Amino acid sequence: MNRYISFADSLSAAFGKVFAWSIIIMTVGITYEVIVRYFFRAPTAWAFDISYMLYGTLFMMAGAYTLSRDGHVRGDFIYRLWKPRNQALVELILYIFFFFPGVTALVLAGWKYSARSWRYLEVSNNSPAGIPVFQFKSIIVAAGILLFIQGIAQVFRCIICMRTGEWPRATEDVEEMEKVLMETQSLDAIRHGSEAVDLHDILDAPRDGDTR
Repeated sequence: MNRYISFADSLSAAFGKVFAWSIIIMTVGITYEVIVRYFFRAPTAWAFDISYMLYGTLFMMAGAYTLSRDGHVRGDFIYRLWKPRNQALVELILYIFFFFPGVTALVLAGWKYSARSWRYLEVSNNSPAGIPVFQFKSIIVAAGILLFIQGIAQVFRCIICMRTGEWPRATEDVEEMEKVLMETQSLDAIRHGSEAVDLHDILDAPRDGDTR
């Protein structure tokens, strides 16, 4: 199970990080549109289509990556009070009865939706540029498959947690700036707070093997 979890996490991370560059492309496109629209009075016919297509692609293809890092929003004001085994049991039930049926429906409906779009090479009707969107519809199927693969890994995580009483450690990854700043401020408070004078020397003391 651990090998599959590692495989699924790596696969989701690879797709998530590749498609994360969509936000850069989208930002450049929108910046260009703003400049030519308001400074040169020459708006483009494609900026709106490009923006929602790229954002939609990022949103869909990063879903499995976010799931692998436990980054999706949850109502954890109750969940966090439970023991890990209880958390895992509830998550396992939710994955089986809600997640997998929902993702399966997404893949099947997305396949029909995408196939119809490819059949007549659909273009956008939101602008006169006629930007092709049929390839964009395939993202629905790809995102659903990635979510299904990652969902199996999450089920394995639940099973391991129910057996051991601890959640498997997630792969080290980037952190939100807010969390990093909070941790930094907490450490500074420990180092410099008036009630933590005795801890200062402990935190700064060399560890075993430290040559300083």
